[in-house]
Amino acid sequence: MQPENKTSAAAIPTTPPTAFGSIGLQTALAVSLILLLVLSLWIGWVPIAPDELGPIVRAWVGNDTGQTIAGKALVLGLVRIPRSLATVLVGMGLSAAGVVYQGLFRNPLVSPDILGVSAGATFGAALGLLMAGSSWLTIQALAFGCGLVAVGSALLIARIVAVRPMLVLVLAGLVVMSVFNAAITLLKYLSDPYNELPAIVFWIMGSMSRVQWGDLKLAAPVIGGSLVLIHVMRYKLNVLSLGDLQASSLGLNPRRDRLIFIFLSSITVSVSVAVCGQVLWVGLVMPHIARTLVGPNHEQMLPVAVLSGGIFLLLADTAARCLTMAELPISVVTAFTGAPLFAYLLYRNRGSGWS
Repeated sequence: MQPENKTSAAAIPTTPPTAFGSIGLQTALAVSLILLLVLSLWIGWVPIAPDELGPIVRAWVGNDTGQTIAGKALVLGLVRIPRSLATVLVGMGLSAAGVVYQGLFRNPLVSPDILGVSAGATFGAALGLLMAGSSWLTIQALAFGCGLVAVGSALLIARIVAVRPMLVLVLAGLVVMSVFNAAITLLKYLSDPYNELPAIVFWIMGSMSRVQWGDLKLAAPVIGGSLVLIHVMRYKLNVLSLGDLQASSLGLNPRRDRLIFIFLSSITVSVSVAVCGQVLWVGLVMPHIARTLVGPNHEQMLPVAVLSGGIFLLLADTAARCLTMAELPISVVTAFTGAPLFAYLLYRNRGSGWS
């Protein structure tokens, strides 16, 4: 047993040295995220100067500061602050989900929608958009519920087959994703081409423009709580990436821990889609960036990926609402930037493997 333990311990990935060190890099990313968050509040088609913050605060408390300041106070308080906070939260959540899925499945091409949760949530939202008299809360509830139904169906199929569970789980996710994508196509075909169809298409492309304080209050506890739990348990991803036999020999319950990780990641993705629609590339690219910077040890990689995801999506959303007169779908920006970045990472890390 002693040689096996030595082999297992040596197989756990270690972090290579970096220019700043892992802690220094995380600190730099956190400071950059805070600065970008503040900057995003001032940038937009309604410019807000930093020296206007005092009059804006007075407008919030009810003091008369003029029509211009009152309008800017509404823009800042009701639009930009909840939008920027939700953007950071979604970027962090999708990045964490990407790290978890790539670690569990030991596959660098796995993204957060691998088990069909994004397709299921999008179907739920499309169904809500077609329902007469449905409220915004109903649409979000259907998106969240159908996302969980999708991942539950994938897990059920994998359990029924019960042969090579990780491979079957990926294949089951592809099956579920295909079924829900077909259902989305059917809903688009049956929808009103002048009113309902554009709403469904716009949802699928993703946008943070609909986010309000109510959405943030619903999403923050779920995504924030999942991020905390994943962060606390992140060392287990190192062990689970070695395989079930090694994980069991090191004292883990692979099946239980894997289900916990899948559940936390799936509800994070489902809530994210319910808030802003589908956002592509974040959960695929950010883990690769973190792995390039600090190595495959999840104890260092996860915080870097989470912070990088918040920065990346915040920059993408700021560009989406400022580059053109009409706001761009955020997935267009993330695809145009994420795909070339992913190609560069593949070239840079050629021949080195993903772990």
